[in-house]
Amino acid sequence: MDITMAGLGDVNSLAKLAVLLWPEHQAEALEQEFALLMAENKSAFFLVRECELPIGFAQCALRHDYVEGTNSCPVGYLEGIYVLEEYRREGVAAGLLSACENWARQQGCREFASDCELHNELSLRFHLGTGFEEANRIICFTKKL
Repeated sequence: MDITMAGLGDVNSLAKLAVLLWPEHQAEALEQEFALLMAENKSAFFLVRECELPIGFAQCALRHDYVEGTNSCPVGYLEGIYVLEEYRREGVAAGLLSACENWARQQGCREFASDCELHNELSLRFHLGTGFEEANRIICFTKKL
């Protein structure tokens, strides 16, 4: 298992994995978004490969706005993490998370945070199993004007 920081040459591989996590998005749009975030140094992306095949990714960023349950700024934030199903439960996601946390430390962060949907039990178990503590549960509302 080889975890590396992804670069512009990896946006296609990142996007192919990301649409599996976020199926409501299009791969081409994610490629453009990821390339822009990399060019602006607003996010770090990590890829894990098995025999040169991309099997997982993580995206992390610095959040300067309020992050639920934290009291420092900036806060490292896990924006997304995904591992192909056949490679799960082997420590791949934990390795990706560790790479994100190390990156955040290098950026001067003292805290690291994340979120998941209320119904996403798999994500909840991953977060709690890797040392996160639940900070809050919310339901968000919108209204058209």
